[in-house]
Amino acid sequence: MQMEYIQEIAKKLFLCDSPTGFSKNINLVLMELLQDLGYTAGVTNKGNVKLFIEGHSHSKKIATSAHVDTLGLMVRSINGDGTLSVTNVGGPSIPTLDGEYCKIMTRDHKAYTGTILCKSASVHVYEDAKTKTRDLDSMMVRIDEKVFSKEDVKKLGIDNGDYVFIDPKTTITPSGFLKSRFIDDKGSVCAILGVLKELKDKNELPAYDTYVYFVNQEEVGHGAATTDSFIDEFVTVDMGCVGKDLSGNEFEVSICAKDSGGPYSYELTTKLIELAKKNGISYVVDIFPYYGSDIGAAWRSGVDCQGALIGPGVHASHGMERTHLDAIENTMKLLYAYFVTR
Repeated sequence: MQMEYIQEIAKKLFLCDSPTGFSKNINLVLMELLQDLGYTAGVTNKGNVKLFIEGHSHSKKIATSAHVDTLGLMVRSINGDGTLSVTNVGGPSIPTLDGEYCKIMTRDHKAYTGTILCKSASVHVYEDAKTKTRDLDSMMVRIDEKVFSKEDVKKLGIDNGDYVFIDPKTTITPSGFLKSRFIDDKGSVCAILGVLKELKDKNELPAYDTYVYFVNQEEVGHGAATTDSFIDEFVTVDMGCVGKDLSGNEFEVSICAKDSGGPYSYELTTKLIELAKKNGISYVVDIFPYYGSDIGAAWRSGVDCQGALIGPGVHASHGMERTHLDAIENTMKLLYAYFVTR
């Protein structure tokens, strides 16, 4: 189901830097992809891409979403030796950033490469190079320019508040694994686009009037807070958790019954489980203990809708993530079934 298309668009989306609050570039990519599929979308003041598809029935309004924003870093201060101290954007796993390549983007759109490193970077110099805690206070960005002081860095145009983009290192293996940072949630963005292409290829309308939101600022908790208040049902697509005592894995679609914000809508979650069974879709039902989604943001903003969460299982979330194309395909199949079923 559209897997060649998914692989075609994946790297285009993953290689477009889009940490929370910096969505303009990826919105342009999204708008182009949607236009290529024959859809007309718009961008809200908040920076969310919004698409409406007329359904066979107008008796209710349904919605889905995925978030285009990713984790990242921002310049907190410039150090006297020409390195940068950083603050987090969202919740990246800081120890996994040690040694990662990055880009620093200035306000006047100059980009400089660099490396994120622990301040005790060399085992030949620092006694605690192997044992020092990797947290924000112990990390720095080493800029690939001849800089020796704060003044040298300022002359480059780099300043506090500039974004630091983390290299996603996106790879699709011959065995079908997608390895990258930010599968949470660009894997889900790919899945929704695949469903939209399937509808076009089959010249099919969804069962009900359908709204699709590609949101920014989910990683800081309020991505879908501006969802239209008239939505009746909202199935968001976000990563499924893998590990510990969870049932989720990298090959199936996860249907979340409850996360840290509480249970999802019982009736809508049950409907998705029944659709998965009826259509032979490989799925699991799970609880995500340290997790929140766009449904929670919509509910907290007062949207009176039923809400549910599905998504491809993703291993090592907020670090070096991995899923399989099978999980994305199963997610697409379930979302497609939800769209077309009355």
